[in-house]
Amino acid sequence: MKGAKERRLVNYHTHTWRCLHAQGTEAAYVRRAIDLGFEVLGFADHTPWPYEDDFVSGMRMRLNELQGYLDTVAALRQRYAEKLLIPVGLECEAFPAYMGWLADIKAERLDYLILGNHYDMTDEGDHSAFDDAGGFYFGRCTRPEHVLRYAKRTIAGMETGLFDYVAHPDLFCHTYGVFDAECAAASRDICAAARALDIPLEYNLLGIQYHARGCEAGMLGYPCARFWEIAAEQGCRAIIGFDAHSPEQLDRLDIYDGAVAFLDTLKIERLPHLNRPGCVPRREE
Repeated sequence: MKGAKERRLVNYHTHTWRCLHAQGTEAAYVRRAIDLGFEVLGFADHTPWPYEDDFVSGMRMRLNELQGYLDTVAALRQRYAEKLLIPVGLECEAFPAYMGWLADIKAERLDYLILGNHYDMTDEGDHSAFDDAGGFYFGRCTRPEHVLRYAKRTIAGMETGLFDYVAHPDLFCHTYGVFDAECAAASRDICAAARALDIPLEYNLLGIQYHARGCEAGMLGYPCARFWEIAAEQGCRAIIGFDAHSPEQLDRLDIYDGAVAFLDTLKIERLPHLNRPGCVPRREE
């Protein structure tokens, strides 16, 4: 395992209380990251969407909270500029109806975007088919058609050109029982698209914590070793994400070290940081 001085601690996947399922203030995350020796702590909370009706999601900030999110991160970036780089982004699905809005938000206000393909949506953009309104969550795939739909929607998201990396690309394995032919096909398709489009895939540390707690005993879980073996075969690049939903989840450097060792064993190229303005540590500029 690496010592503290050898680690390059960079994380672009940090949530805030606004998503309704994370805890701790943004300042608490920042102070913890500084104490642990992080170089970069990027916030990428679940995006709001400009719904055309009164629908309210139970797992993402509301649209009128977006400016407060951006302002809070900007103030912390200025306050701690000499100690920590703090870029701001969003974690988003690729819902077709909202891609124009998302492109404008990214161009005007964000340093990066993460593709987090959590919920399905009809190709026509009907939000009644997703979120906590009763739609399908891809972390609960139990049938082959779920797995193949996840791959289709993830690849479509990558093809928009808006996203800088794919969060938990093997989320479809979370509650699936066996790595079958459909899992293998979905993995190959996702990894081939990521390689062709030059989009990194995230090795997600929160998934490891879920599985270690026995939340999904008897299921594949994620990160899924067979998925990452296919990613290595396809020549994909990886970025490690803490997917932190509390400041304390940044403490799990043992899991981080294990992820580094696993990816190195597979000879998968690990990106030390996102190569985007506002995301590059000072020593790399």
